[in-house]
Amino acid sequence: MEDPAAPGVGSSSPNSNGNGGGKGKQAAPKGREAFRSQRRESEGSVDCPTLEFEYGDADGHAAELSELYSYTENLEFTTNRRCFEEDFKTQVQAKEWLELEEDAQKAYVMGLLDRLEVVSRERRLKVARAVLYLAQGTFGECDSEVDVLHWSRYNCFLLYQMGTFSAFLELLHMEIDNSQACSSALRKPAISIADSTELRVLLSVMYLLVENIRLERETDSCRWRTARETFRTELSFSMHNEEPFALLLFSMVTKFCSGLAPHFPIKKVLLLLWKVVMFTLGGFEHLQVLKIQKRAELGLPPLTEDSIQVVKSMRAASPPSYTLDLGESQLAPPPSKLRGRRGSRRQLLTKQDSLDIYNERDLFKTEEPATEEEEESAGDGERTLDGELDLLEQDPLVPPPPSQASLSAERVAFPKGLPWAPKVRQKDIEHFLEMSRNKFIGFTLGQDTDTLVGLPRPIHESVKTLKQHKYISIADVQIKNEEDLEKCPMSLGEEVVPETPCEILYQGMLYSLPQYMIALLKILLAAAPTSKAKTDSINILADVLPEEMPITVLQSMKLGIDVNRHKEIIVKSISALLLLLLKHFRLNHIYQFEYVSQHLVFANCIPLILKFFNQNILSYITAKNSISVLDYPCCTIQDLPELTTESLEAGDNNQFCWRNLFSCINLLRLLNKLTKWKHSRTMMLVVFKSAPILKRALKVKQAMLQLYVLKLLKIQTKYLGRQWRKSNMKTMSAIYQKVRHRMNDDWAYGNDIDARPWDFQAEECTLRANIEAFNSRRYDKPQDSEFSPVDNCLQSVLGQRLDLPEDFHYSYELWLEREVFSQPICWEELLQNH
Repeated sequence: MEDPAAPGVGSSSPNSNGNGGGKGKQAAPKGREAFRSQRRESEGSVDCPTLEFEYGDADGHAAELSELYSYTENLEFTTNRRCFEEDFKTQVQAKEWLELEEDAQKAYVMGLLDRLEVVSRERRLKVARAVLYLAQGTFGECDSEVDVLHWSRYNCFLLYQMGTFSAFLELLHMEIDNSQACSSALRKPAISIADSTELRVLLSVMYLLVENIRLERETDSCRWRTARETFRTELSFSMHNEEPFALLLFSMVTKFCSGLAPHFPIKKVLLLLWKVVMFTLGGFEHLQVLKIQKRAELGLPPLTEDSIQVVKSMRAASPPSYTLDLGESQLAPPPSKLRGRRGSRRQLLTKQDSLDIYNERDLFKTEEPATEEEEESAGDGERTLDGELDLLEQDPLVPPPPSQASLSAERVAFPKGLPWAPKVRQKDIEHFLEMSRNKFIGFTLGQDTDTLVGLPRPIHESVKTLKQHKYISIADVQIKNEEDLEKCPMSLGEEVVPETPCEILYQGMLYSLPQYMIALLKILLAAAPTSKAKTDSINILADVLPEEMPITVLQSMKLGIDVNRHKEIIVKSISALLLLLLKHFRLNHIYQFEYVSQHLVFANCIPLILKFFNQNILSYITAKNSISVLDYPCCTIQDLPELTTESLEAGDNNQFCWRNLFSCINLLRLLNKLTKWKHSRTMMLVVFKSAPILKRALKVKQAMLQLYVLKLLKIQTKYLGRQWRKSNMKTMSAIYQKVRHRMNDDWAYGNDIDARPWDFQAEECTLRANIEAFNSRRYDKPQDSEFSPVDNCLQSVLGQRLDLPEDFHYSYELWLEREVFSQPICWEELLQNH
């Protein structure tokens, strides 16, 4: 299997920055300089305000529409308007679009769709641009941005009801199969925005239809609500013996990544694919509703809390108050104290467990920066900058101890109790009872969790408490059902699988799913800001680079902003798409989720995400790669200003970039889903030294992002060794405050038997065998199955009429003579064989 992350990840640890700091000989001379750079980074995070960010399915409606267009495309708005007005004047006299009655508008749209069915590509493109102008809101007749968005939505419902989407779907099939366009693009040394003109127009119309119809408002008429449900059904199911629309877009992504169609406008394809999946399967809130329904169907107790609301009510923790104006000599303790500390640490080091040794002699440590090595090995030996590192080690999540004057205010500010109800798995109860029986009785009773004979009273109370917080997930029930179906296929009969949109999408993706995942990760790698330009990487800028490259500094600045924005939008769409797919497949069936997850892991998704976070995340989240006057719909109402430094820098005044913060949270959630309860994958986080990378992300004051960072730190804490835990007590206390507690989970101590660093490949192999058995049982329907009915009646078997080849009649007698009559039969040998 091809490895998308290998060019950027496989050669080194994902948190490397190319300075070779992982080598011990180079780290010592750079200690003070490393501290200063760390300190500068800390200084930048002190002033980070609490980010007023509300996580959701997508950004605001106008923002989502504006991200469809690159700034290089702005000149095409005028072209679309001209094509529409030229066509409109030939059909309607002395009136404008907004002045027409609805019946007249429908008649004109029908005429437009008829004029699409012409042989000439140029004429067809002009008509398609006229349709695009309608979908864009006929901005030439509007006075404000609100009017443009209103008429865009109105026109999109009208266009859909007249069959525009089906017509454009046929044109999209034609363009995908256009071998002439592919071959001409392959011959060009540099591909530009001109190579994808037809595809961009078609995809823009389809995206506007999906995004406008997907948006639900209370003022929508019954006719619009009906149209929305019809459109959702049309996109979800195979209409007219065609595959679901999402599969066509997936095939475009793989074709683009294979190099066969480098002119595809990949950003528009990915945005449309993400919105189609969200529209057909449902967003995050719809997922919560589906989860409640599924638990009720399976007879499970209802959810104790709404996770979305719990996360929304959490607040970000403030970073500590650094005394940065103090001199370095004031921060360091006296040498005598340092000598005393070293002696005590040497004693501690002799008592390190095997995990500490395992982590210290890490074979994968190649290019670890000196700053991280000093920060993470805070107690591993002689620290000449002990006091300074203590200052750096103050965790951004947990503030320092407050003074007596502020204690009362702090008590009022912090909520009482923990944010999450604790959970206990059945496996935890069994493990607890097994240990207790071994200790007090001397034998075990297997999976029996009810018999408590011979155990002391405190154990009874403990088991009672554990059972009170027992949580049975939907996945547990599905795994149990799958085991039963494998054991008793005849008695349980064939499983009835409901034909939901999620099930249909999985069936369609099943056999090409590895290629889809690899393609998405390849594009994500190319769009990551930490990736360096390589000759062998795919070109994702085909739909943003102009035909003529900029000649002035201002034009270069505008193109640079456009390219960065383009990459950010690609990261946003891929991260949201993968997260939605994983969440829906997990709810539909746990082994569907595991199948996608395993292929993501095999394609190096874990180090790729860590590579993405190995940057200044605070700078990435606050990046201003946008020019507000060039964003749709603003650019359609106002005259485009002359390019100046002021107009380029006059972006929005938001304290953060919504799409970048959204992408970071999505990637962290994705990493959580891939590693949760998987010890082999958690060890990958340890091997790739993710702890310092994740800790840097805690500087962002946003509760949801902090929560998922802490979850990732929690699952690997017991693998990091005692010394790391001692040096990061503030992070440990933050985990206690923010992350859900699992009773019996001694994550903070590393005593769990699962924490031993032995071979974890068996875990992945067992999981893969279960996944293959599930896919084979449910989706492979071989005719010669061992469980297919057999006809045992001799008369009916001999009486069946068989179609024999023509030459059989000529050679039958010869074969009978040679193979039957002339061969002696040894009856004794036959008896012995049986």
